[in-house]
Amino acid sequence: MRAAALHSAAGALLLTALAAVPANGLPHAGAPGVPIAPDTFAAGPALAPGRPLTAGRALVPGVALAAARAAAEGVDFGKCSDAQDLPGAMQCGTVSVPLDYAHPDGRQITLAVSRVQATHRDPHNSKRRVPGQGALVFNPGGPGGSGRYFPLIGLLPEWKRIGAAYDLVGYDPRGVGRSAPLSCQDPKRFFKGPSPAPVHPSESYKKERIAQAKAYARGCAQRAGSALRHYNSLNNARDLDVLRAALGEDRLTFMGASYGTYFGALYATLFPSHVRRMVFDAAVDPDPAQIWYRNNLGQSAAFESRWTDLREWIAAHDDVYGLGATADEVLDSYERARARLAAAPAGGKVGPGQLQGAFLQAAYYDDYWPGRAQALSEYLKGDPKQLIAQAAPARTAAAEAENANAVYTAVECNDAPWPTDWRVWDRDNTRLARIAPFETWDNVWANLPCAYWPAPRQRPLDVRTGPGELPPTLILAAERDAAAPYAGALEMHRRLSGSVLVTERDAGTHGIAGGPNRCVNGHLDAYLLEGRLPARRAACAGRAEPEPKPRPDAGR
Repeated sequence: MRAAALHSAAGALLLTALAAVPANGLPHAGAPGVPIAPDTFAAGPALAPGRPLTAGRALVPGVALAAARAAAEGVDFGKCSDAQDLPGAMQCGTVSVPLDYAHPDGRQITLAVSRVQATHRDPHNSKRRVPGQGALVFNPGGPGGSGRYFPLIGLLPEWKRIGAAYDLVGYDPRGVGRSAPLSCQDPKRFFKGPSPAPVHPSESYKKERIAQAKAYARGCAQRAGSALRHYNSLNNARDLDVLRAALGEDRLTFMGASYGTYFGALYATLFPSHVRRMVFDAAVDPDPAQIWYRNNLGQSAAFESRWTDLREWIAAHDDVYGLGATADEVLDSYERARARLAAAPAGGKVGPGQLQGAFLQAAYYDDYWPGRAQALSEYLKGDPKQLIAQAAPARTAAAEAENANAVYTAVECNDAPWPTDWRVWDRDNTRLARIAPFETWDNVWANLPCAYWPAPRQRPLDVRTGPGELPPTLILAAERDAAAPYAGALEMHRRLSGSVLVTERDAGTHGIAGGPNRCVNGHLDAYLLEGRLPARRAACAGRAEPEPKPRPDAGR
């Protein structure tokens, strides 16, 4: 699931979803999605042969040993190495975890951890001291997203009450950023722009992409060696328990977004007695049958609906953008831009692939709608500056983007069997692209290395907790989220006994905790600060759609 990640430049914070997009402008296409009905797509994929890795629960003794060591050592928090770019309140440290939990005394890797300690100051009453509630650990998803800058979220008004009570803790999961970083190719080769993005690719183009996928999979194996198999979601969950112990927490308070909800759910299944409170924001579908091939099909289908939402919004503001008064007319404008960019890339950098990536980002977060619509409007009128600024690859972030993509690929490919026969991928996605062309093939190319993956595959753990095994947990979901389709939140709710689902109605931004919806934030605060949940499912009205951005010449 190429879902998003909180990343980047020091201090940068995404206000709505705690997530950002890889620097190439192509969000990870894979946040799990809706189940695929048997009569909609071909029956199950041909599964990869090979010996599955050890089942999830079997390695718990290795986790216990690593956690005991971590508890004894703790985390020696101090000044961050990039401190000149960060507020002084943020501290950094490391935690050691086994590369392989079957051999907990073997090779160790270090996870980069960050923290802003609880302020203990009530933001509404400066004289009132707020008692501390320990650490709140966050993961932004991906796979491949860095959470190292998450603690700075406490600077935002929506997070000050939580930041008063909790030490806000972020970290780079294994393979990410400063935590034994994984790489599959030279970052200088990662950005290939301008690039095409055919909606209905030719056979020759498909062969080209198959060759690229095979080469990428080989590159991962050559660069990582035998360690490659150990970058997976079960190990992410095990690492989380070691981090809990290192922080001195008997029970974990955790918040995961997008993919972070999946390994959070694995953690809840493996270590239910170690859970204090858990928030699952933009929850993905944890059904083992969906991990990850079918979840990606479901996501591609959902993006078509969200793409329609965006085009309908642009059409409703035709007086501002002039791109068409109906969704179909807006699509015609978009296709004109695609054709023009294919013939002459904007600034030599932005082709159809970069255009599609920019609008896919807008399908994740509706805050992007006005800017993207304005850029498209200006480009079609002869001014490409805004489109280049918004869609051109950020080559200065190539190493970070390549690393995020490498971890994404390794985790998804290692987590589960994938079809190994190209004909299965071609059949299923050709059918899907007839009704959902916007994201389908780009999603295929993002995940196709998994068809040729050289490492052993796991069989996904059956995420499930029985009554009384797990403390009550909070699930947050936007009803029209395409990156993590709503059916996934319903499945997560069914599988985690005692969980409560809060739905943002008729909204589609990917990740809703701590954003502009006061109703959602009220439920989040009540749960994290007081342990209080609605008695059953609850709903919040969707946030207002964004206001259009007037043309510079408006009113002249």
